[in-house]
Amino acid sequence: MKVILHGTRGAYPTSTPDNQKYGGDTPCIELIHNDDRLIIDAGTGIIGIDWNQYDPTKRLDILLTHLHMDHIQGLGFCKPLFDPNREVHIWGPGGSIYSLQTRLNRFLSPPLFPVVLRDIPSQPEIHELSNTKIELGPFTVHSSFIIHPGPTLGYRVTCDGKSLTYIPDHEPMIGRTKLYDDDSWVSGFDLAYETDLLIHDSQYENEEYIRKIGWGHSSMQISAEFAARTKAGRLVFFHHDPAHNDQHRSSTFEAFMSKNSFDFPIELAVQGQEIEI
Repeated sequence: MKVILHGTRGAYPTSTPDNQKYGGDTPCIELIHNDDRLIIDAGTGIIGIDWNQYDPTKRLDILLTHLHMDHIQGLGFCKPLFDPNREVHIWGPGGSIYSLQTRLNRFLSPPLFPVVLRDIPSQPEIHELSNTKIELGPFTVHSSFIIHPGPTLGYRVTCDGKSLTYIPDHEPMIGRTKLYDDDSWVSGFDLAYETDLLIHDSQYENEEYIRKIGWGHSSMQISAEFAARTKAGRLVFFHHDPAHNDQHRSSTFEAFMSKNSFDFPIELAVQGQEIEI
């Protein structure tokens, strides 16, 4: 299974010269196994996908972790949605008093977007998920609610014996800089347990996190401790703060790594990066 990181930043896209190393688009990743593909999140990174590589006769599945703008703002620019011959399925969190379709309608309609959801040519089917297991082609997908403002899902995708866990917006515990001793109290633990690759929120430095407890994001330290606790095989720091330029992100990461030692590889997410699992 190949994973391509098409968007790595949170909150809003940035395109200034000093943040091109790690990328300026908001979250979107693509999973590939032979001719089968799966998209998770629809931030501005989705615009960079090479849709010519897709078999037009195959259905397209898009999984949304949640409906904050940075994770759906590229949805209206996803080319396959405007192909009437495409079969498109959009999956996302239930758990709200409003249906997923109703919430997506708020974004895909005037004045925010010129085309209403019901008029999109592919007529995408909308599916709500909770703590669920589904099969999408060769991909087995486990979804589970995790701690982040609003209904938010993390995903574990297994394919051909390999696993990816994607939790881009996550605060494993609120108000603590150390994980709870009991694994069952750690949000997202089962999703990440012994995963081959963990892509996880690491937006803040420790000092920043102390000032932003309850915002639904993690520090590098918390993210790494979460990976260690869950016995993840590899960790990618994701959801870069758009207020941090490349130099800041690099220096923060280097300082973190110089003070810590973990028995698994850790790296910063880079837009366009391809990872083989």
